[in-house]
Amino acid sequence: MDPADLVLRYGERVTHVERVPAREAVVEPWPEWIDPAVREMYAAEGIDSLWGHQAEALHHVHAGRHTVISTGTASGKSLAFQAPALTGLAAGRTGSALRGNRMPTVLYLAPTKALAADQLRRLAGASAFARPATVDGDNSREERAWARDHANYLLTNPDTLHHSILPAHARWTRVLGGLTHVVVDECHHYRGVFGAHVAHVLRRLRRICAYYGADPTFVLSSATVADPEVFASRLTGLDVVPVTEDSSPHAARTIALWEPPIIPGVDPANPGVVRRSATTEAGELLTDLVIGKVRTLAFVRSRKGAESVAATAQRRLGEVDPELVRRVATYRGGYLPEERRELEQRLRSGDLLGLASTNALELGIDIAGLDAVITVGFPGTRAALQQQFGRAGRSGHDSIGILVARDDPLDTFLVHHPEALLGTAVEASVFDPDNPYVLGPHLAAAAQEIPLTEGDFDLFGPRTAEGVAALEAAGWLRKRAAGWFWTKRERASNLADIRSSGGPPVQIVDATTGRLIGTVDGGSADSTVHEGAVYVHQGDVHLVDEYDLEHGVAMVHRDNPDYSTMARSVTEITVVETERTEQWGAAAMSFGSVEVVNQVVSYLKRSTAGGGILGEELLELPARTLPTKAVWWTLSAEVVSATLETDDVPGSAHAAEHAAIGLLPLLATCDRWDIGGVSTALHPDTGTLTVFVYDGYPGGAGFAERGYEMAARWLRVTRDAIIACECQDGCPSCVQSPKCGNGNEPLDKAGAVRLLGAFLADAPGG
Repeated sequence: MDPADLVLRYGERVTHVERVPAREAVVEPWPEWIDPAVREMYAAEGIDSLWGHQAEALHHVHAGRHTVISTGTASGKSLAFQAPALTGLAAGRTGSALRGNRMPTVLYLAPTKALAADQLRRLAGASAFARPATVDGDNSREERAWARDHANYLLTNPDTLHHSILPAHARWTRVLGGLTHVVVDECHHYRGVFGAHVAHVLRRLRRICAYYGADPTFVLSSATVADPEVFASRLTGLDVVPVTEDSSPHAARTIALWEPPIIPGVDPANPGVVRRSATTEAGELLTDLVIGKVRTLAFVRSRKGAESVAATAQRRLGEVDPELVRRVATYRGGYLPEERRELEQRLRSGDLLGLASTNALELGIDIAGLDAVITVGFPGTRAALQQQFGRAGRSGHDSIGILVARDDPLDTFLVHHPEALLGTAVEASVFDPDNPYVLGPHLAAAAQEIPLTEGDFDLFGPRTAEGVAALEAAGWLRKRAAGWFWTKRERASNLADIRSSGGPPVQIVDATTGRLIGTVDGGSADSTVHEGAVYVHQGDVHLVDEYDLEHGVAMVHRDNPDYSTMARSVTEITVVETERTEQWGAAAMSFGSVEVVNQVVSYLKRSTAGGGILGEELLELPARTLPTKAVWWTLSAEVVSATLETDDVPGSAHAAEHAAIGLLPLLATCDRWDIGGVSTALHPDTGTLTVFVYDGYPGGAGFAERGYEMAARWLRVTRDAIIACECQDGCPSCVQSPKCGNGNEPLDKAGAVRLLGAFLADAPGG
C-alpha cells in the first residue's frame, strides 16, 4: 500500500502535501590506503564502492584535517569516520602505528546511549582488528574495567567523558594517549547551554590528549546543521573542513502537514481547547497505518504523550484486529537497557509495525524498512524534523513523513505556512562557550585534571583569565609554581550540570511505604511537587503532602482527587547591563544582561470534569534568582496611548509576549520551554512599556541574542500568526501559553496585534 494514499482520506486535516523526488547516486572508488581487511568488512555488507561525499571525507581525514560531514540522513556518514579510524586500528596490529609504547585507539561520542549501542552493533564485522566497547551508565564495573584495559574503539557520550573518563584520565592513559581519531556524531544535538558545556568537555579532552602526546583528528557528523564548518569549529575550537555535497541516492518522500480538526459542537471563538489533541489524532493515524501494514514510527515529545499515542492505537486495534495489538509498543527513557535493545531489534526485524517514541530514536540509529514517520508537534527545529522524517525510507522504498500540529502558536503557523518549514535552510545552532556559568565549572574541572597554566588560556577562550581569577578569589583554585590547583576534596566535574537540568533532582517518595516513586529536576520542582500538588506517575495519581526543599524530597500519597493543579508564579526582571540597542523610531530593541526573580506563590485547583477553577491555595516558597541574557523591546508612552486604551495595555503586552515566545523557535534552535518572558506596561528600568524574552539558563544560552539579531522578522511572524488564528479572543494556537505563571490572565489578542504593529511601524525590512 502507498502510505501517501492514506493522507487523502482525511480531507481538510491535511493542510499541505509535498513530494520530494528520488535522487541518483554519484559513485567513487575506494582509495588505495584503506586497509584490505576494512574493505573486506564493508564488502561483506554489500558496499563495494563509495558515494562522492564519502570519498571526499576520507581524503580529508586521511590527510589529518579535522572534518565535519553534513549530508542527509541515511547518506553513509558512519563509513566516512569508521573506515579511516578502523584502518588505523588495523595498521596497529603490525606495530606500524605505535605511539611511543601505545597502540592506536579511537573515541566515538554520541549524544545518547542508544546511538552508541547502535554503532557498537555496526562494528561487529571488525573484530579481527577492533575491540569496541561502550562506556556509559549501563555498564557493570567489570565491563568498564575491560574497556579501560583492552578496548581500542571506545564508544561513549559527553556525560561519561565529563564525569568519569576525564577526571580519572590517569586510569585511561592507554586509551587517551593512543587516540588517532575522535568522532563527534550527530553534532547538531549540541546547542544551547548543553552545546556550550560539550564545547568545553572537548577542549578538556584535547588538553589531556596533548598531555599524553596524542593529537587526534576530529571527525564530526550531522545530517542537519547550518554553516557546518563554523559550528564545528566553535564546538571543537579547531579549524574544520566541511563536506556538504550529498552524493547518496534516496527514494521519493511525501511530506504532509496535518492540523487536528475542531471538536464538533465547540465554538471556534471559545478561548479554551477547541481542537482534538495531537496525541489522540496521532494514535488514530498510527492505527490506520498499522492496519495497512505500513511500518511506522511516531515521535512524541513527552514520555506521557508517547504512552498515550501507543495506548490509543492499541485500544483501536483491539477492536479491529487483536493480533495487531502486540505489534505496537512504546520506546522512551526510563526503560531498562535490555528492554530498549529488545524494542530496537523488534523494530528492525519488522515484528513491530508501530512504535511511539520520544526523541530517543531521533538520532542516527540504523532502522531499515520503515515506511512512515509521524511527528507529533513541531520538534523545536527544522533540523530535528528532518532527522525524524529521515528515519523512514532507508531501505530504498518511498516513504511518508507527517507533522501533526499541536494546539500551539508555532505549530499552527507552520502547518499553514509550509514555506517557513520546508523551503528554508535549517536553523543556525546557537551556543555560547564564553558563558561564565558554563566556563567556570569546566576551568575548575580542568585544574583538577591537570593544573591550569597561562598556556591553557587560549584553549578555553577570551574569558579564561577572568574565570580563573574568580575561582582563585573564591578559594576554589590556588596558584603554585606549576599553575593553578583545585583546592577542594570533592570532584570538580560535579560543579557542571551539562544537561542543565536545573540542579539536583527532587526525590518523590510514597509516604505510606517509603518507596521511591520517581524524581523531578530541581528547576521545575517548585511548580510540580509543591505541597498540595497533584502528581501523576505512570497513570497513578498522587497528592503531595510535604515538599522538603532542604533535603530535596517530596512526600506523597495515592489519591484520586477530582481536580488537577497548576502552579502560579510572579516574575520580576531587572536590567543589569544593556549591551546592544537598535532604535526603530518610537520603538527600541535591546539585548543585554538581566536578573530574573521568580517565585511560585499559589496554585489553582482545576476540575477534571469540566475544567473550571475550583479555588486557589497560597504557597510560601522562596524566590529564585536567575542571572541570564534577554532581548527586550520598548515603545514610547505617546505611541502606546495612541494605540491602546490604558486598561488594554497589560493584556496586549502579555499576549504579544506569549506569542513571541511561541514563535522564537522558528528562528533559533530552542524550545519555548528554554525561554521565558515578562511584560509590563511601565518597567522601572526603561520607563515605558517593555516586553522581555529571556534565556532560561544561568548566563544565557544564545537564544535571546538570536532573537535580537532577527527581531524584525521575528515580530512580523508573531503578528501574522496571531492575525491568522481563527479564534476571537485568544487560544492555545495563538496567545495562550501552557506554562504561564499567571494562568493566562490578562490576555488581549486584538490589542497584541495593534501593539506589534506599532512596534514594527519603523522596523527595518518593512
